[in-house]
Amino acid sequence: MSCWETIADYGLRSIGIGERLLPRNDFTLCQQFTLIGSGMIWNIYFGVLALCSGFLLATAVALGKAARNPLLRKPSEWFIFVFRGSPLFIQFFFAYFLFLNLKAVYPVFSPLTSAWAGALVVLFLNTAAYSGEIFYGALKSIPKGDIEAADAYGLSGWSRFRRVIWPTMLRLAWPAYTNEAIFLFHATTLVYFAGFPIIRQSGDALYYANYFADKTFNPFVPYPILAGYFILLTLVVIGIFGLVNARLNRHLPQERRKRLRMRPQIIR
Repeated sequence: MSCWETIADYGLRSIGIGERLLPRNDFTLCQQFTLIGSGMIWNIYFGVLALCSGFLLATAVALGKAARNPLLRKPSEWFIFVFRGSPLFIQFFFAYFLFLNLKAVYPVFSPLTSAWAGALVVLFLNTAAYSGEIFYGALKSIPKGDIEAADAYGLSGWSRFRRVIWPTMLRLAWPAYTNEAIFLFHATTLVYFAGFPIIRQSGDALYYANYFADKTFNPFVPYPILAGYFILLTLVVIGIFGLVNARLNRHLPQERRKRLRMRPQIIR
């Protein structure tokens, strides 16, 4: 089988398109690159959707934590504390069994026992908690002069938030939020190793890398391939977030514009 035939057969296998049977012997580099790359589709799916939806909740959580009303502040504080205080692996584990119990009582919750929905909910809540704390710190760091200037121009309420507070908060939080986005994509590798079942051997990139490592007894080929894919994904994330960062800081002099720097988290 040529490499092009391998790509045609296995390029979309992780989403149920193409050859159903995995290679059993005579593993080639093309097969490993193709199947691990196919699994990246799920990692990108989880990362993009969780990041986009979590961004909105994170903004609401940050505002809630900064609120004077304890009915808004306390739920936000506890939400951040619970999801930042417990390991993501444990969150996947308990969420899956919670969804199983809900499914037994209310069949409408059946999709949550599948990774495409249930794991996405966990990642969404987890990144919202971390991002909410980042946004809250940025919110408290907004210079008072900016708010006083908004008041002097007669801005108040929603207009002040939309035109002054929110853009400034994003500008201050964006470098740290970029690192959270990078870590979120890396954290998607835990989905199929923390309780959610793999259906028809259609897993993510780490699943296929682990498959080849087990079959060949040589982890020094599939795992570097997996790392290479995630390095490329990280570069894409940095590039996209860098463009947004430049947009947020376009009004500042060149010497005051902060460049994005990747600061990997060793442990979470």
